[in-house]
Amino acid sequence: MDTKDLVLKVLKESGEPLKSAEIAEKANIDKKEVDKAIKQLKKEELIESPKRCYYSAK
Repeated sequence: MDTKDLVLKVLKESGEPLKSAEIAEKANIDKKEVDKAIKQLKKEELIESPKRCYYSAK
């Protein structure tokens, strides 16, 4: 499973919007990797940002 899939999985399981640092902690991966994955997922419209710096799966 690549970083992008892992980030999406964590967001789907959380049930609430998370910050990138919280995602990194739950997925046990580096925050910089999470930020890259978030950028890609937003481009693909798989996640959204309900408020600044928080992300959730669509």
